[in-house]
Amino acid sequence: MSFKICAIGCGNWSCSKHGPSYAKYAATHDDTELTACCDIDEEKAIRYRDKFGFARHYTDFAQMLNTERPDAVCLMMRGKLTCELSCAILEMGYPLITEKPPGETTEEIDRMIAAADATGAPSQVAFNRRYMPLMRELKRLLSERFDPSEIQHIRYDLIRVDRKDADFSTTAIHAIDAARFIAGSDYAQVTLRYREFPEHGANVANVFMDCAFESGATAHVNICPITGVVVERGTVYAYDNTFALRVPVEPEGVDFPGSVQHFEKGRLKWQVTGPEVSGGGETYECNGVYAENVSFFDDIRNGRRPAGDLKSARQSVELAEHMRERRAEYER
Repeated sequence: MSFKICAIGCGNWSCSKHGPSYAKYAATHDDTELTACCDIDEEKAIRYRDKFGFARHYTDFAQMLNTERPDAVCLMMRGKLTCELSCAILEMGYPLITEKPPGETTEEIDRMIAAADATGAPSQVAFNRRYMPLMRELKRLLSERFDPSEIQHIRYDLIRVDRKDADFSTTAIHAIDAARFIAGSDYAQVTLRYREFPEHGANVANVFMDCAFESGATAHVNICPITGVVVERGTVYAYDNTFALRVPVEPEGVDFPGSVQHFEKGRLKWQVTGPEVSGGGETYECNGVYAENVSFFDDIRNGRRPAGDLKSARQSVELAEHMRERRAEYER
């Protein structure tokens, strides 16, 4: 019996990252069927179908799901429709992987969690940093040597060029979630500080987060959207050891295809690059999009509940909401 995948959302992000991931997964798993794709723009759906090897296309997601009865549904669109469509899909009982952010507010993600709980449908949030092969290598190195309580401090920088979004929190949530993932602990307390740049647009600002985790580790998370370079980096400090992560965000980023370095007592002990651990050098392979889809599909195939489910994403959404509302303090 084939494993049937349906995809909703055939826009630019899905075309550049998720579509190639589905095609690679189907090519390496003989029993996989790319059953159908859906977009309200039929021309986009047709192009997506033909480019990535889906059997059929639709413009109505409910019609597609009722007709095709897939084993897994991928909702790869961002924005205000995420909550509404996610709830509808989960209420129909289908396993769902959805793009981040999983709702823009705690009220929205709570609705999504309730919809999943009501039917028991498995869920996963596409926080690709959690599945990035280099991030997984960093987590492996940390877990082999340290308990989360032994991590002293984390610095995570998310730096961009000309991002004058009226709501940059939907991208900044990556930094919020990545630092939390590296720490292996939830935030206990966060102080947020803002430097506004009204001359560059409404709500354009640098955001600096001074964080304490429940494990005892601390962190500084720095978000600067209108600088001169595309960079995302994480540094982890522990006794006698420092780990440096250069995140392969996009090819235009100066650190692509990324690396992890481990320093011990002042010496470089070990390092690895993105292509060495990603099974290839394509963007969707290095930046974790392929791996997050593989993790979801394999979990569903094997009857496992994905670890990166909606509940695991709630605190990250809550902190992004604090950022959007320009709150100064967060306490769990």
